[in-house]
Amino acid sequence: MTRTQVGEWGRSERARAAAKLILAFVSLLWVLEVVDVATGHALGSYGVVAREPGELVDIVPSAFMHFGFAHVAANSIPLLVFGFLAALAGVRRFLAVSLMIILVAGLGVWLFSPSGSNTAGASGLVFGLFGYLVVRGFVDRRLLDVCVGLLIGAVWGSSILLGLSPADTGVSWQGHLFGLLAGVGAAFVFRGRARA
Repeated sequence: MTRTQVGEWGRSERARAAAKLILAFVSLLWVLEVVDVATGHALGSYGVVAREPGELVDIVPSAFMHFGFAHVAANSIPLLVFGFLAALAGVRRFLAVSLMIILVAGLGVWLFSPSGSNTAGASGLVFGLFGYLVVRGFVDRRLLDVCVGLLIGAVWGSSILLGLSPADTGVSWQGHLFGLLAGVGAAFVFRGRARA
């Protein structure tokens, strides 16, 4: 087997691993919503209520919970696309980036959401992965990733900007904003090596 064939096999395996991981993650979100509905919304308590100290333990679980099937559906397509593209750089790197985004977005929600509000959903992760992918190519100095980031910015940029507006009281712009900032930061924290 030539060196080129080994490299191509490696990319193919990475793509399969990325696809399996993100499909499993999105499937888990749907299963959790089915369980939530079947139990009379018993999982809704895993959202983050602003500035309640006991709610800090719900920061990670809240990223997996949603308020209805429409809420899960709205996050599923961008999660599938952004998650797959982010995981192509490696599963461990993707998991570290995702955890950073979930923690920072959750803390932003906890600190800055209106008192008494209960926030849940993977949209902070969606916004974070968007920011990560847009910036990653520039940080890693990889032309292909720069092109991917520019394409993602062109396709999803306007809807991402709308999701940052405090005028829409039906969404957590705080989670979106802090998720986006965490994703940009994660591109620097988990910087990869430049490749030719």
